[in-house]
Amino acid sequence: MGAKAILEVCSFNIQSCIIAEKHGAYRVELCDNPIEGGTTPSYGHIRQTRDRISIKLYPILRPRSGNYFYDEDEKEILRADIKMCKELKCDGISIGAQRIDGTIDTDLLKEFVDLAYPMGVTCNRAFDATPDMYQALEDIISTGCERILTSGQATGAPEAGKVLGELVKAAGDRIIIMPGAGIRASNIKQLMDESGAKEFHGSVRRTTKNPMTFANPNVTDFGNVYLPDETELEGIMSFMR
Repeated sequence: MGAKAILEVCSFNIQSCIIAEKHGAYRVELCDNPIEGGTTPSYGHIRQTRDRISIKLYPILRPRSGNYFYDEDEKEILRADIKMCKELKCDGISIGAQRIDGTIDTDLLKEFVDLAYPMGVTCNRAFDATPDMYQALEDIISTGCERILTSGQATGAPEAGKVLGELVKAAGDRIIIMPGAGIRASNIKQLMDESGAKEFHGSVRRTTKNPMTFANPNVTDFGNVYLPDETELEGIMSFMR
């Protein structure tokens, strides 16, 4: 019997990807900059991760934080990064594109999908920033993306279980709806029941302790290292097997 559902782990470093694979995740979305919602990881980061894990690897391609309305320089960056991911034998990418009015830029997103082939393409949470999610659903389907990562336009997916269920029904077998954001072991069962989705996305991240034996107390802008909470991760996976 196959799994009830599969989990993609949003991973902000190579160590998180290794942990995700150990606990049975199906796929990782590799990102940099967790505080700003995830940006494109470096060439070396992607290459080393590809060498170290055997599960599916989908780096996020997002040249900066903020919106998904890109200028010409940013579009060129994204084109180059798509080619980089193909070169490094990634299984797919996570990417989004919006027009100035917030709607999905179907021409640009389709260009990205075509350039990425044969890699798969997830439309990331640009979907959640659109003014009409049902129109956005149809727009994204038209571009050839294979899935949409979404919180149902709520702060977290668990707050939008019924809306996500409606999206799953509207999508049918044309595209995968993958609920993500705010998923924990305590809410995954209800979210699975309400949404009827078969793929889920979460980071269950926790801040790690700084292992350095010296730290300058006057310098506090180094940021934090995040790893998945393995207890939470295993709790989520227990509902999916």
